[in-house]
Amino acid sequence: LIINICYTNRCVYQEEDEQKLKGLKISKDLIEIGGDALKTNITTLGPLVLPFSEQLLFFATLVWRHLFGSKNGGNSPSMKKPYIPDYKLAFEHFCVHAASKTILDELQRNLELSDKNIEASRMTLHRFGNTSSSSIWYELAYMEAKESVRRGDRVWQLAFGSGFKCNSVVWRAMRRVTKPSRNPWLDCINRYPAPLNN
Repeated sequence: LIINICYTNRCVYQEEDEQKLKGLKISKDLIEIGGDALKTNITTLGPLVLPFSEQLLFFATLVWRHLFGSKNGGNSPSMKKPYIPDYKLAFEHFCVHAASKTILDELQRNLELSDKNIEASRMTLHRFGNTSSSSIWYELAYMEAKESVRRGDRVWQLAFGSGFKCNSVVWRAMRRVTKPSRNPWLDCINRYPAPLNN
């Protein structure tokens, strides 16, 4: 299952400066557009992967907000934050684009993921730094080296790209994943998870 959401508003793009040197330009709207792309992506993905009970809760919350949100100025705490479905009911493993600690912190908080859910992303950022959207493959390799993927497990890979793009890929393990003979983590996997400085 692949979900690709693309906004063509030039949030991140390549441009020449006055000395004819090409460089990367980032718009001040990047965070807002990125948030919109993520919201659209997970809203599109939800009905395809979530259990019916979570879909029903999400839909009921939308209807409630639509019908009663404008009353009382929509200022009650329950009206301010939309219901975020529990994606841990749909996936056993998460490979979230490891762009920065701040982005991982926000995604962990907003999707209500545990430290274990986000471990592969944090360890990839720790060891390799920001490798752009390819970080999700280092994260999958981390899970393989840890032998944590069992038959039937579902893995959600979520990555961002220039433009602005937000992509989701969902995998289901057809067999138990054993430690591979070739893997970028094999020389150091016994030292992970590493302690992180806050």
